[in-house]
Amino acid sequence: MDDRTILNRISELVDEEHRLRADAQAGESGTDDDARTRLRELEESLDQCWDLLRRRRAARHTHGDPDAQGTRPRPEVERYLQ
Repeated sequence: MDDRTILNRISELVDEEHRLRADAQAGESGTDDDARTRLRELEESLDQCWDLLRRRRAARHTHGDPDAQGTRPRPEVERYLQ
């Protein structure tokens, strides 16, 4: 997966997150358990994508191989301090 693909995926996830949050604010949907679960999944997927992109950029900066970086498991990424 290259940086452009990761950035496109981030954009897709953010768009879906914004739609769900807008629907929730409008009172249309987004407050049920399914929508909350989906929002949590989106947030976790976004965290994974941003982590991968940062590590790829760091590898490139240190003359490493960005393609050697893989997606870390959600539990690992979610334990990071912001």
